[in-house]
Amino acid sequence: MELLAAAVVVVGLLSMANLLLMVGVIRRLRKMATQSEFGSPMMDGLLVGERMPEFAAMTTAGEPVTHELVSGPALIAFFSPGCPPCEELLPRFIARARTSSSQAFAVVVADPGEDVAEKVERLREVARVVVEAPTGDLQRAFKVQGYPTVYVIDADGTVVGTNLDAQVLVES
Repeated sequence: MELLAAAVVVVGLLSMANLLLMVGVIRRLRKMATQSEFGSPMMDGLLVGERMPEFAAMTTAGEPVTHELVSGPALIAFFSPGCPPCEELLPRFIARARTSSSQAFAVVVADPGEDVAEKVERLREVARVVVEAPTGDLQRAFKVQGYPTVYVIDADGTVVGTNLDAQVLVES
């Protein structure tokens, strides 16, 4: 009987220790989920109604692109090579950019040395293309956390659509 009581006490203590450890793990995971790898709060992307951020970049054709040069409506997309959803959305983005009166910008996010020539050529037909490394300036400015990311900007520089459903944005 004493052995049974001791076993129950040991199991109870182990259960309490497990519960305390789980609470600590959950708190740590929550903290990690709200921070990026740089220790700053994660950004969920630009929201509808926000203003287009200030940015400056150089296209693959050597043209400067800044927030000041974007006039009128614009379609801005971020793609990454090897991303299946990006490959699926790319033809729709190209078709939308061809038929739209909006300016089109595409940012191809790739590691240095990664071959993106084919994707850049396809996008150059319809958009100004910028290639940048992961966590580049444009991605930080537009708060990009995943790919593909698409923004529709109106004439006064306000976000009127995001990629909550990127396929709908590109097809509309």
